Amino acid sequence: MPEQIPHVLFVCVENSCRSQMAEGFARARSGGRVATYSAGSRPSGQVNPRAIAFMRERGIDLTQQTSKGLADLPTGVRWDFLVTMGCGDACPHLPAKSRLDWDLPDPKTLPDDEFRRVRDRIESLVGDVLELASSGATGPAAMKQP
Repeated sequence: MPEQIPHVLFVCVENSCRSQMAEGFARARSGGRVATYSAGSRPSGQVNPRAIAFMRERGIDLTQQTSKGLADLPTGVRWDFLVTMGCGDACPHLPAKSRLDWDLPDPKTLPDDEFRRVRDRIESLVGDVLELASSGATGPAAMKQP
């Protein structure tokens, strides 16, 4: 039987900035060792052009990603990590071994320097999740954030 790779889902409200950037970083950094998805509780229907531009600064192309809703996710997946990003009461209740909530502002209306700060924080946090996923750590022990 083939070895199962960890599945990580990033969720924000519109799936246009934060979760798209997280998915982009995770795909680029995991080298295929982690199955990565993103979705929105109320998707906007497009990836924010500023997110695309600021991720390009990091060498990551978001132009092929699309804004997706929870109904667009693959069925039957047991998420190893469900990471929510500021969606509050609109955050989904999906089965997951570990849940993380990143209290990050929606950068869509922030000035460029603050947008980049959110992007950079997401990059750092994604690195932490990938490290946990690669180590096989899930559950309460994985919840401890630096």
